[in-house]
Amino acid sequence: MRCVIARFPFDLVKAGVQESMKGVKPEPIEGESVIIGRRHYPVKQVGEVITRQDRRDFTASEVTRALTRLGFTCRAAADVAPAVEPAPLAAASALLGTPAPA
Repeated sequence: MRCVIARFPFDLVKAGVQESMKGVKPEPIEGESVIIGRRHYPVKQVGEVITRQDRRDFTASEVTRALTRLGFTCRAAADVAPAVEPAPLAAASALLGTPAPA
């Protein structure tokens, strides 16, 4: 499929994108993401790998549009749950529970 990312034309194929991402460790997801195989990748990371351009040269929406047209599942930033763990003191306090009413 022919698509334009950062004003440059690319001929992308779903199998080619999967092959390009094989062996690439996903970075932490903070914004839009895409599922390739069984892994969730940030859209900007995938765009950088498949276009060989700096991720500042294109927008996440350009890559999301191209990957969606190829048949990949893309998720918006709001769909991704934050991976924040509670502070150790807050976790210990939650385990103790609340005091009984007097």
